Amino acid sequence: MDKIKTVSVRYNGRLVGTMALYKNRQAAFEYSKEWLNDGFSISPFSLPLTQRVFIPKVEPFEGLYGVFADSLPDGWGRLLVDRLLLKNHINPFEFSSMDRLAIVGPSGMGALTYEPVHHFELSNQAVDLDKIAAECANMLRTDYSDNLDDLFRLGGSSGGARPKILTIIDDSEWIIKFPSSDDAKNIGEQEYQYSLCARECGIPMEETKLFSSATGPGYFGTRRFDRRIDSNGKEKRIHMLSVSGILETSHRIPNLDYNILMKLTLELTKDFSEVEKMFRLMCFNVFAHNRDDHSKNFTFLYNDEKDGWFLSPAYDLTYSVSMEGEHATCVNGNGKNPGLRDILMVAKNIGMTERKAKVIAEEIKDIVAAYKLSHYK
Repeated sequence: MDKIKTVSVRYNGRLVGTMALYKNRQAAFEYSKEWLNDGFSISPFSLPLTQRVFIPKVEPFEGLYGVFADSLPDGWGRLLVDRLLLKNHINPFEFSSMDRLAIVGPSGMGALTYEPVHHFELSNQAVDLDKIAAECANMLRTDYSDNLDDLFRLGGSSGGARPKILTIIDDSEWIIKFPSSDDAKNIGEQEYQYSLCARECGIPMEETKLFSSATGPGYFGTRRFDRRIDSNGKEKRIHMLSVSGILETSHRIPNLDYNILMKLTLELTKDFSEVEKMFRLMCFNVFAHNRDDHSKNFTFLYNDEKDGWFLSPAYDLTYSVSMEGEHATCVNGNGKNPGLRDILMVAKNIGMTERKAKVIAEEIKDIVAAYKLSHYK
C-alpha cells in the first residue's frame, strides 16, 4: 500500500483545504482559495480562516491538528483498524496519521471527509446484535475474530473504549454499544437509564434506546447527532469539534477544569444559554458519579446556517471512576469529592447568579437521587 503524502479535506462535498506531509512527521494544512472566500474556520483557535500554511506540533496527535484527529477512530475503532492492517500484512506502527485518515475516508464522525481513500475488501453480512457482542468479547479476550471484516465495517471509524457499531435504523444513523471486558453485564441498561435521567435534568440528548438481547438486559443505542436531514430531504453531515481537538490536548491527560469549559463555551458560542447547558452537565456528572468527563466527552457542533457553534447533545454518561477515582475534569480545582460549594464557585466565576445556580444544582441532585443511579456502583 502506497504511503499517503497529500490529503484533500472536504465538507459536504466542498474542498476545505489540503494536508501535506512535512518533515515526514507532521500534516501541514492550507485552506483552499474557494473555502477562504465563503467558508468558516474548522478549528477557531488553531486554524483561523487565513491564507497561510499551518504546521501542527507532533504531539499530542501524532502530527495532526486536533480537528483532524477527531476524525480518527480511538480505542475500539483503532484496535479494529490495527487488526485489519495486520490481516493485510501491513505494520500498523509504520502507518502514519495521514494514512489512517485515508482509511477513514468518508466514514468518520462529523462532517469532514478525506481523499484519497484506502479501500479494503470487506464482507457485508446482516447485523445480529448478540452475535456482534460475542465477537467483540472474543476479540477483546483473544485479539482475534473470525468476523473481523464485519466488525471493522460496522465500527472501524468509531471512537471511545467500548465496542460499538454504526448502523442504520428506520432511515436514521445510530450508534449501538457493547460491553467491554471491564464492564458489568448491565452496562447497556445503565447507560440507557442515565440518558433518561439526564434528559429529565434538562440536558439535551439525542434519542436513545435499549435494544433487546437474548443474553442480557440489552444494548444501549443512540441516534447520531452529527447527521441530520436537511430541508431537501437529503442527509447532511454536521461539523463537530471535541474540547480535546479545539484545545489541542490529549483526553488522556486530566488537565481540565469546569471553569475552563465554561469560559470556552462562552467564548465559542457567544451564548449564555449554552453555558447553562454546560453547567447542567457538570452538575449531572457530579451527582451521578460520571467521572470519566474527559476532553473527548464534550463536543461543539457548527451550524453553517447561523454561522455559529453550539454545545452538542450529551453522550457517554455512565457511572464511572476515571483515573485514581477522580473526575477527569476538576470542579473548581476539586476532582476527588466536589460538592455544591465547588459547583457554586464555578457558576460565580462565569457570571451565573448564586440563586439560579443553586436551584439548578439542587433540582438535578434530587432527580438523580430519584432515579437511584447509585445502585449501578
